[in-house]
Parts: sequence; structure tokens; C-alpha cells
Amino acid sequence: MKLRSVASIISVILHAVRLLLSLLALWLSFGWKVRKARKAFEKELVKMGMARKDAKRLSAWYSKLKKDIINTLKASAFTWR
Repeated sequence: MKLRSVASIISVILHAVRLLLSLLALWLSFGWKVRKARKAFEKELVKMGMARKDAKRLSAWYSKLKKDIINTLKASAFTWR
């Protein structure tokens, strides 16, 4: 009986670690993809004739949206209703 209990606890811990590692990888890849999209957007705007300063200002919305998405996910993950 004790063996099953210990095995269950170890299993839960391993699954929790796996979940946290997956979430970390997702968070890192999301940040990387947002950065790439922002840079590509800036590059296209500059190529079309927009000033670099204005292109950077517009592409800053990508980072703001990323922060908003992350904050929404955090809020929903830690809301226990």
C-alpha cells in the first residue's frame, strides 16, 4: 500500500516538472517568435519608405500585445474560482 502511495507521489512530481518545463519552453519560443515578427514588421515598413523611428514605434505594439497575453494567461492561471 505504501509503495503505491510513494509511486503516485513520484509520478505526480514528474508530471508537474514536465508540465513546467513545457510551459517554460512555450514561453521562451513565444517571446522569440514575437521578437522575430516585430523585427520583420519593422524591416518591411522601412523597406516601404517609413522612417525607422516610426516603424519602431509601431512595432512596439507587438511587445505590448505579448505582455497583455502573458498577463491574461497568468491571471487566468492563478484565479481559483
